[in-house]
Amino acid sequence: MTTTSTVPRTVLCMKWGTVFPADYVNVLFNACRAATTRPFRFVCLTDDAAGLLPGIEALPIPDIGLTQAEWRAPGVWPKLALYLPDLHGLRGRCLFIDLDMMVLGGLDEMFDRPGEFITTDMGEGWRPGGRPGAAPEPGTCVFAFDFGQESRILNAFLADKARAMRDFQNEQDFAGAHARSMAFWPEGWVISFKRHLRRPIGIDLLLAPKRPPEGTRILAFHGTPRPIALIPERAGFWDRFPHMGHGQVGWLRDYWISHGGRMPPF
Repeated sequence: MTTTSTVPRTVLCMKWGTVFPADYVNVLFNACRAATTRPFRFVCLTDDAAGLLPGIEALPIPDIGLTQAEWRAPGVWPKLALYLPDLHGLRGRCLFIDLDMMVLGGLDEMFDRPGEFITTDMGEGWRPGGRPGAAPEPGTCVFAFDFGQESRILNAFLADKARAMRDFQNEQDFAGAHARSMAFWPEGWVISFKRHLRRPIGIDLLLAPKRPPEGTRILAFHGTPRPIALIPERAGFWDRFPHMGHGQVGWLRDYWISHGGRMPPF
């Protein structure tokens, strides 16, 4: 794996269905442009390119033989198409970023970080005050790899789809079990909104979430809440019991607007 500045670099995301509107892709695109100093391609694998900004390369999500039921099944299995030996002819280093991520800076260092497959440890070690030495739990909200070099993940899935979907909760667990090797981002590079910034239960109704600390490259919104719930001027209760955040989060609204996002119509 090469990490020199001459290697082609691509930020990759995926969008299908109606959960994430085009604004999510556009905001991510603009945030990535602001967070790197070198040229890169921005590719969105999607079933609907309507509303995407110029400069975003919209390519179809490859068919990996999933039935309609498997597409809709829990586990985000279509994401395994990323590991095709030839993904639309893309070459070089790929930094995959889920749409509900907040990119704050430092993408040059993320592209240059050595490792065949670098991802986020979303297990005990990712929790503030987590148990030292706990076994990592790989996530695939933000990860880097070389195009075409992790086809063994997809091949293992296609060899027995039914067993894979029975034995593994989701595609990230499956990828973590079948990648050739795995490393993790340095501590603090990718942090969790609900684990690191959300206030404790009860206090979250009185105090706004903390701002991301200096040095954070990417803020992850995984599960509930999604960023769009925290942006409206008259945002009501968001999150999920027993956590019950309330109201607009100003710094998140400013990020959204400054990167071209539209205010949601509610």
